[in-house]
Amino acid sequence: MAHQEFGLRQLERVKADLEEIGQVEQMPKMEGRQMIMVIAPKKNR
Repeated sequence: MAHQEFGLRQLERVKADLEEIGQVEQMPKMEGRQMIMVIAPKKNR
């Protein structure tokens, strides 16, 4: 794919923005033409 670094930069920004309420369960990776990252809510304990 042509500009993967832009997508990766965007997902890193999302990760930083959601740091207080969520945690990354799966780091960004390419699945076909899509870049995917899984974020889950943090436990409240």
